[in-house]
Amino acid sequence: MTNKSAHALASQSPNLPVAQKNQAAESICPAQLATAIEAVINRPQFRRAHWGIFVEFLSPKISDRALYNLNSDRYFIPASNTKLLTTAAALLALGSDYRIRTSIYDAGEGILQVVGRGDSSLTNAQLKDLAQQLRNKGIRTIRKLILEDNYLQGDVVNPTWEWEDIQFDYGTSVNSLILNQNAVELTLSPQKPGQPLRLSWSDAMASRQWKIENESMTSEAKTPNSVSVMAVLGQPVLRIRGQLPIDANPETFDMAIIDPANNFLQHFRNALTLEGMTVQQASVDFKTNTNQKQELAAVESPPLSLLVFETNQESNNLYAEVLLRTLQISAQQFPDTSPNSNSADIGLQQLKATLTALGVDPESYIIVDGSGLSRHNLVSPKAIVQTLQLMAKTPQARVYRNSLPVAGVSGTLKNRFRNTIAQGNIQAKTGSMTGVSTLSGYLDVPGYQPLVFSIMVNQSEQSLTTLRQGIDEIVLLLTRLRSC
Repeated sequence: MTNKSAHALASQSPNLPVAQKNQAAESICPAQLATAIEAVINRPQFRRAHWGIFVEFLSPKISDRALYNLNSDRYFIPASNTKLLTTAAALLALGSDYRIRTSIYDAGEGILQVVGRGDSSLTNAQLKDLAQQLRNKGIRTIRKLILEDNYLQGDVVNPTWEWEDIQFDYGTSVNSLILNQNAVELTLSPQKPGQPLRLSWSDAMASRQWKIENESMTSEAKTPNSVSVMAVLGQPVLRIRGQLPIDANPETFDMAIIDPANNFLQHFRNALTLEGMTVQQASVDFKTNTNQKQELAAVESPPLSLLVFETNQESNNLYAEVLLRTLQISAQQFPDTSPNSNSADIGLQQLKATLTALGVDPESYIIVDGSGLSRHNLVSPKAIVQTLQLMAKTPQARVYRNSLPVAGVSGTLKNRFRNTIAQGNIQAKTGSMTGVSTLSGYLDVPGYQPLVFSIMVNQSEQSLTTLRQGIDEIVLLLTRLRSC
């Protein structure tokens, strides 16, 4: 669920030729670094951009000065670099072995209650598992099936996210009963010229949530591709417009499910039917039920270490938002479960408390979500570098660092820094939005000390490719550092 729109683009990109041609360049002394970096950021194409750069040793001594510092205390929109804070807090507060449990309880008189706790990894396979567990208990008829979608309370979509983003999978709802990441794949394929594009869905049951207005057309070969999918604000309507040439490959769009709780209910009811059980009534309950019940069946998520890995490797927004809300269970007092409580707000408070205890300056960042999709997030490069340095001293250091993409190898850095000295030597988190590009992480410099860095560029009219080229050139300068 990487950020894929113009406002939240995924951090993968083609190999960067500027980066590749720097691999054989000569060594740089620390005293030369500032001049070399400023030669990049002072280019004409970056004259309107706002840069923040902070480079330090991974384990600095008291006498060490920052290798490079530009606006490190200033606030920047961090995009998905926010996930570095979220995942650090989750690992520290919950531990790498924590799992999210989904339970089914016997409420008596033929009533079963499904209680979700925000497992973002849950798929149809787990629904089948739950259904089989119930069948093995001898259950054949369910008088009433109730889905309690209330463990994570508050807004299911952050109110500061942009409308363009929440239509798609990377801006989907964050609720207690998540299925298949609350998203469905829509594929548009050309037919004969003049005919509308053919629609196909990865999940026919989920597709029923929308009314389709298909105003698209198949065009002649080698004509421009202008197809678009746009949801109608406040309505369950998808408008498909534009053209796709007959010789083009199908276009795929990952859409956010409109009503994830009912989508879960329909799929689970179907899973029960396939296992030979009859459901007489079914409904979703958004109120908290505190009655003690007997657990009949349950499934658990993978351990938090793997949830964090998915969050950072693939820049998965839904996973990050669930981790933020799950922090509520580590709060000193059990959170208020009234309709006015907000799991995200509790999570944000706990995140700040956890990182402050770690040693991160609480004044160095202001965040409003867990994923970085909001433009209201404000984070300084210093906050990121502090987090990276301090996490390296904790028992969670290996899990945290290994969750980050590796340059030229994995995740959102798979296609960056290939065939350079940086390949395999950087573990870092990417971040991108229109006018925003960020990269922060750990760098092992051959023949030099390990480094931590945070590079953020905001307020630029340049393409993301151009911004990444500038960032990657700066990182490659760091790989040339030697003691001299």
